Amino acid sequence: MKNIAYIFLFFSTFLHAHVIEVGTNKPVKSIKKALSLAKDGDTVLVHKGIYKEGNIIIDKKIVFMGKNFPILDGQKKYEVLSIKADSVVVQGFKVIRSGYASLEDPCAIKVYNKNNVVIQNNVLDDNFFGIYIQNGRDCLIKNNKIVAYGKEEQQIGNGIHCWKSNNLQVIGNSISGHRDGIYFEFVTNSVIWRNISANNIRYGLHFMFSNDDAYISNVFKNNGAGVAVMFTKNVKMFNNYFEENWGDSAYGLFLKEISDSHIIGNKFYKNTSGIHMEGTNRIWIEKNIFEANGWAMKIQASCVDNEIVRNNFIGNTFDMGTNGSLVLNKFDTNYWDKYEGYDLNKDGLGDVPYHPLSLFAVLVEKNPSAMLLFRSFMITLLDKSEKVLPSITPDNFIDNSPLMHSLPL
Repeated sequence: MKNIAYIFLFFSTFLHAHVIEVGTNKPVKSIKKALSLAKDGDTVLVHKGIYKEGNIIIDKKIVFMGKNFPILDGQKKYEVLSIKADSVVVQGFKVIRSGYASLEDPCAIKVYNKNNVVIQNNVLDDNFFGIYIQNGRDCLIKNNKIVAYGKEEQQIGNGIHCWKSNNLQVIGNSISGHRDGIYFEFVTNSVIWRNISANNIRYGLHFMFSNDDAYISNVFKNNGAGVAVMFTKNVKMFNNYFEENWGDSAYGLFLKEISDSHIIGNKFYKNTSGIHMEGTNRIWIEKNIFEANGWAMKIQASCVDNEIVRNNFIGNTFDMGTNGSLVLNKFDTNYWDKYEGYDLNKDGLGDVPYHPLSLFAVLVEKNPSAMLLFRSFMITLLDKSEKVLPSITPDNFIDNSPLMHSLPL
């Protein structure tokens, strides 16, 4: 009987739903007027035009839809769209010029403690924060283009900012020009999939205290730093592309104090460091490509029980870097293009172990100015000598079964 009551309620709401049209040649010319007339289940259809109505608040379960991308202009004064009801759909708008303030964090679109909200197919241009989910559940952020023009991170917010939320889906968005492209803090059981986060000031993606999440098939390109995952566990990082994240403290992927996670099938191309790890435990790193980076990986001495297996290391200045002599991580069956060993039994594995940490990498870690000697004959001679008689590099920083040929990844 309870299910029958729910079905009856759903259909009765659907049957009584109305479409309220807004436009210069429509009876209702104001968005706020249409919202005041709307009831749960209605659709407010906004036609093309420029609407300067200050802060627009949606506090009913409605579909809020734009036709031909009407412009909602915050005039650099207001948070443009505030969602304060469950099950709201926002689609088809161009939202521009929100207010700028460091304390209130005004946004183009902000969800306040609500669930099942859908924000899709919108264009957000020149806003302080783009889309902000505050304490939301089961929300979808999909196929939005989010652009800002920040020059310094203190003067701009994040493109997609999610706080204290659960079961979010962030899919197919394009984000640029913000402080962080995507920011998660205290967000669990959520998916970030097929987004492009490029040319942001700080991070393409920033995780903090966010467990049991996955980010899959995203592109992080030319950000201040690619992705930072910190104070987190049980994260799945699959098939992402990290490219051209350059700078003194830049990296494709920065891991700090994370555990029990998987990094599989990613490509790290032309980053200062492909992966930089501090205080990480039990991370499985497999089938990734590290190509043309400054350092393919930097694994600090605080990292324990990580496994780096079946990866390709191609054309990196340094394959590995570290700041200590104790190595408690495992390397196995990786392809290293600098490997000069042999394979007498033709099983595809080198008969001589490979030491991926070069003497020069150790010297540069201790004295960065030593990079001035890069490619000099003296350094080449030192590295060759170290391979024959290791004395400074850690003995257990070693791949005992290096591959003779790269993996077809």
